[in-house]
Amino acid sequence: MAVEGAALAAFAQELAESPEPGNTTAASARNRLRGIVTRVVKDGVMAQVELQAGPFRVVSLMSREAADELGLEPGVIAVASIKSTHVVVEIPEA
Repeated sequence: MAVEGAALAAFAQELAESPEPGNTTAASARNRLRGIVTRVVKDGVMAQVELQAGPFRVVSLMSREAADELGLEPGVIAVASIKSTHVVVEIPEA
């Protein structure tokens, strides 16, 4: 007995769905900046989201699907959670 590819794919997606994560009690990211989304540019696969968090402009590249699921558009309040192993530190001119 053969199973159609589309039916198999749909069944695999049903099995892969996980429950909602709920509220977070702790996170390893220490840099959390609350701000307002000022710009969202989407193409076929990716989205560029700009957030103004006080004096800081934060730009994030994510999948278009993620931006759509989060409902990101100008005016939305969001939190940029930043964790990076690559941070550049500079000394300004005197």
